[in-house]
Amino acid sequence: MKSHIGIAMLLVTALAGTASVANAKGCIKGSAVGGVAGHVAGHHAVAGAVGGCLVGRHMANKKAAEKAAAAAPAPTVAPSK
Repeated sequence: MKSHIGIAMLLVTALAGTASVANAKGCIKGSAVGGVAGHVAGHHAVAGAVGGCLVGRHMANKKAAEKAAAAAPAPTVAPSK
C-alpha cells in the first residue's frame, strides 16, 4: 500500500511541475488532502487525490470570482425623470 501512496504523490508532483500556476491553484492542497482521505476511507488514495484536486480548483476559482466581484465598483443607476 505504501507504494501506491508513493506513486500517487509522484504523479501529483509531476503534474504540478507541468501545470501553470493559474491552473494549479487549489489543486496541490486539494489533492494532498483528498489523497489522505481516500487512503483512510478505503485505500483509494489516487481517486481521492483526483477528486481533491477538482474540488480544490473549484473552490479556488469560486474564491477568485468572489474577490473580483467584491473589488468591482457597484453599478450606478441613473435617476429617472
